[in-house]
Amino acid sequence: MPHITRRSLAAATAVLLGATALSACGSSDSGDDAGAGSGPVSLTYWAWAPGMDKVVALWNAEHPDIKVTVQKQASGDDLVTKIITAAKAHKAPDLVQAEYQALPTLVSNDALADIAPDVAGVKDKFAPGIWQQTTFGGEAVYALPQDSGPLMFFYREDLFKQYGLSVPTTWEEFAATARDVRKKAPGKALTTFSANDSGLFAGLAQQAGAKWWTFEGDTWKVGIDDAATKKVTDFWGGLVAEGAIDNQPMYTPAWNKALNTGEQLAWVSAVWAPGTLTTAAPDTKGKWAMAPLPQWTAGGTATGSWGGSSTAVTTDSKHKTAAAQFATWLNTDPVALAALVKESGIYPAATAAQTSGALAKAPDYFANQPDFYTRAAEIAKTTAPAAWGPNVNVAYTAFKDEFGKAAKAKSGFGTALSAVQSTTVADLEKQGFEVAK
Repeated sequence: MPHITRRSLAAATAVLLGATALSACGSSDSGDDAGAGSGPVSLTYWAWAPGMDKVVALWNAEHPDIKVTVQKQASGDDLVTKIITAAKAHKAPDLVQAEYQALPTLVSNDALADIAPDVAGVKDKFAPGIWQQTTFGGEAVYALPQDSGPLMFFYREDLFKQYGLSVPTTWEEFAATARDVRKKAPGKALTTFSANDSGLFAGLAQQAGAKWWTFEGDTWKVGIDDAATKKVTDFWGGLVAEGAIDNQPMYTPAWNKALNTGEQLAWVSAVWAPGTLTTAAPDTKGKWAMAPLPQWTAGGTATGSWGGSSTAVTTDSKHKTAAAQFATWLNTDPVALAALVKESGIYPAATAAQTSGALAKAPDYFANQPDFYTRAAEIAKTTAPAAWGPNVNVAYTAFKDEFGKAAKAKSGFGTALSAVQSTTVADLEKQGFEVAK
């Protein structure tokens, strides 16, 4: 296989290279799985989700010819670096659990294999906006969706009733509600803008239609300061500047207290929020409710994502077809999905599993909303497409630095967004990528 330059995402050129170039590197149709029929195959899977070994044990019990061994790993940038290092030494595992935003980085480093021929027919088991994050160039498939984190609006149902507040369905109504809370209860805030988690901001921009990274041929274009993101930036920066919402970071003792005492009435979060609230605000169990994310246009239904991961097969695997078979089972088989929910606590990306098994009943924390997961599944279907690039980690770090300073100073976020854009472009150029001006 000709070397795929770091200037271009390997997947971006899939329509030009096609299966021919990929198979020359030993893809799933290259005969590298000959051992699957003649003797047991051993696969190694790097993953960080808890309880994954218990899920994999179910596979091993039913598939003696393909044994999978889980090796627990750290998540985030540490794992991405470890995978790339292993791939360069041709010592990568057969399978990896990779966050969606990390896939372009891994593909551009030639660490992941195109498994499209081995996963034909599974696309419709996932929401289009989720499936899109594992495919590039329209044809190549570099992973299967495992879990997702659709954004939603969580609010104190009792306090909304006490203060005569309506659940906002648009961001304009959200802003009005924030100001109303300040008037009726000066010591309280509707919510906070936190600069310590870039993923939430990325999801909000995603909902608005942002395209942070796009490519054409060998050239990348960075659009972190595109019109959609500027709209989101101006909205939240304006609310912070006028004092309509708080500006403290999330996941601190002060933030936990605000949630637990009712000083913060709402939280824009993802489907996994009940777990966080159980720990952060134990005294408010049964007092929260969930609703769809407010929309930029009345009547809209789009949401963004905050978190989520996939199962990918590496280019080093000598048994790609067997690895893809396991990845398909893990993320589409009802037994596997039920085990993932029970043992790993994930919200499965497969739509059929989002209202069955352990998710047929609302979380205990939201026992007052028995249709929690039914509503969540409908919201998940509306996940907007995301556009990731090869240096998401750099953009995320720059966001925390620049937006953190702006939020603390309540100075608006326009300058901070421009700085994130410049930093991301400069890093791509430094790495040798071609970047459109």
